[in-house]
Amino acid sequence: MFKKLDKMLERYEKLNELVSDADVIARMDEWKTYTKELADITETVEKYTEYKKVVKEQEEIKEMLTIETDAEMKALMHEELESCKQKINTISEELRILLLPKDPNDDKNVIMEIRGGAGGDEANLFAYELYKLYIKYAEKNRWKTEDIDISVTELGGLKEAVFSISGKSCYAKLKYESGVHRVQRVPETESQGRVHTSTVTVAVLPEVEDVEVKIDEKDLRVDTLRSSGAGGQHVNKTESCIRLTHIPTGIVVLCQDERSQTKNREKAMRVLKSRLYDFYQSQYEKEYSENRRSQVGTGDRSERIRTYNFPQGRVTDHRIGLTLYSIDNFMLGDIDEMVEALAIHDRELKLSAGFEEE
Repeated sequence: MFKKLDKMLERYEKLNELVSDADVIARMDEWKTYTKELADITETVEKYTEYKKVVKEQEEIKEMLTIETDAEMKALMHEELESCKQKINTISEELRILLLPKDPNDDKNVIMEIRGGAGGDEANLFAYELYKLYIKYAEKNRWKTEDIDISVTELGGLKEAVFSISGKSCYAKLKYESGVHRVQRVPETESQGRVHTSTVTVAVLPEVEDVEVKIDEKDLRVDTLRSSGAGGQHVNKTESCIRLTHIPTGIVVLCQDERSQTKNREKAMRVLKSRLYDFYQSQYEKEYSENRRSQVGTGDRSERIRTYNFPQGRVTDHRIGLTLYSIDNFMLGDIDEMVEALAIHDRELKLSAGFEEE
């Protein structure tokens, strides 16, 4: 760990020189790259500097103890020595956390997809409630949301919702939401009061830049269709709906949210790039050694991750065994306690794995 920290400190000093160099400043793209790298390591370097200061203080006290004869002074020095030891242990743990590999997607915006699963109309109705939950959570965090493709049912449920969320650290907080969400409750249409179980699938994809995913036009089939659903006279009169098919992978994206064919194509391309990025990343992870991956991560999309039990007023996350008895507030977007618990558990798994990398 300390070899890595020494190298980082050396790089920090070099970067400070580079970002102050007039020639580098004149090359703005290069300067921005160095500035970002500097910002990424500053917190760790400052913590390491604090660690070195306390270690030096500890060594000085030890040296003074060898020559001190006054019993009262020696007692005080032993107290200071114990204090230094505790600080060193605390800072060491903080440094271990800071050195954990950072998810390169954490600062990215999100493409979120919600679909009704098993359970028919009840599943679609709960899909709509989950959609509202994430919209409210985004509002609490002052993130921006934008619908890309919303397919509603006659009863007011959702067959599918594809939307984007943009804002600081939104992927870092939402990435643990991918998976199967199970709901247990008495549907409004149930006359005998029986509890039904339904499922909804949620996918959280990092929105990627053009440079991260390149799509060859010859690999793309573009179809224009007439829109369906809400939209008044515009629906069925203009072919504004866009369907993109990526031939090599078979991934299909449909977008009809906008009246403009051009805007729908732009939105569909955003979703396609994110799905392709996720597809290729998933393939890479399958080839990656299992014991080097976080078991929480973004989760397998086929995995049941959470149960919403309305009769008992509880929400249970099965990956970490956490149950919250505040389902009403949870459905209003108050999910921070769950999000933070998942992040802490993920971090603890990584720490226990050691991550002896590179």
